[in-house]
Amino acid sequence: MATTSRSYGGVPIEQRKARRRAALLDAALEIIGTSGFTKLTVSGLCTQAKLSERYYYESFDDLGAVFSELFDRIVDEIGQAVVTAFLTTPTDIHAKTRAAIAAAVDLIADDPRKARIVTVEAQLNPALLMRRAEVMRSFAGIMMAACAAEVGADVVESVGDRAEFAAIHLLGGLWETTNSWLAGTLPISRTDLVDRSTDQFLLTASHLIGVPLAE
Repeated sequence: MATTSRSYGGVPIEQRKARRRAALLDAALEIIGTSGFTKLTVSGLCTQAKLSERYYYESFDDLGAVFSELFDRIVDEIGQAVVTAFLTTPTDIHAKTRAAIAAAVDLIADDPRKARIVTVEAQLNPALLMRRAEVMRSFAGIMMAACAAEVGADVVESVGDRAEFAAIHLLGGLWETTNSWLAGTLPISRTDLVDRSTDQFLLTASHLIGVPLAE
């Protein structure tokens, strides 16, 4: 009897499935990121991925699931880039915060397809509204944990739920400001965007916890 552990050409079946799923997501990135979610079709997706439609149905139930997983993949990339930048910048909180913000801005600014998906298409998709809110809360948690590591968990806890409110508020502001910058309606340089955002994050944190963090 066949099992899911068998391999072809030395590649296990689960690994081949993962590769096909990744190829479909890469194809969705190209289609949604250049033409929008409304242009995504099963046949078009499979043509772009160079896979037959049976492999689409092997991985996904519908196109909404494709979009949701693609959104999560991009968000995960941003989260990993932010955390890595923060943790690997061996200096003060200002430099670490700036590195984290720059990592997020760079990742979406350097690939217009990802920028369109997370800043435009995701907002037009009702099914992703809840997921977007969850992502904001998750990133807010990362921010608060980073702040706690710098000034002490007791300091952050003393602020109460105002810390999460401020984090979500700042992230929403960064999201919308970056949208405007990408759209060309905020005529400042990438460096200015990152520097000014860093100042806003640290000034707000300083005000909340009563510890000067901004330069």
